[in-house]
Amino acid sequence: MEEKDQSLKLLVVMLKAEHAVSEAVQADMKRYGLNPSEFALLELLYHKGDQPIQQIGKRVLLTSGSLTYVVDKLEKKEMLERVRCTEDRRVVYASITEKGKEFMARVFPQHRDSVHEIFSQLSSEEKETMIQLLKRVGLPLDE
Repeated sequence: MEEKDQSLKLLVVMLKAEHAVSEAVQADMKRYGLNPSEFALLELLYHKGDQPIQQIGKRVLLTSGSLTYVVDKLEKKEMLERVRCTEDRRVVYASITEKGKEFMARVFPQHRDSVHEIFSQLSSEEKETMIQLLKRVGLPLDE
């Protein structure tokens, strides 16, 4: 197979795999009553602590308009709250609430198990190889 054709085949296979994985992960997240954006934001706050709202979009791949919508929804569900920075009133943090922490403590282990099952066909070494190869392709394109 010519190298350029091989690159095209790689693209198709990678996109099909990404779609299948994404569908499975989203279905898992929906089991907990959250959409993927809500889950991603709660996961970020659960594992990394309070985050400036202005910087969250880059971390969970959301536009500012979508992020505001997601923050509003999670605030109504009492899973996060907005907290103004005491040093700079222009900065507002998203902070996970106790209800949000309890929720994530309950569901995240199940979600982690579901993700592990999705990739169970791969050995630990194969997973590490995929991580390194995908970084090699994706990181330069992000810059």
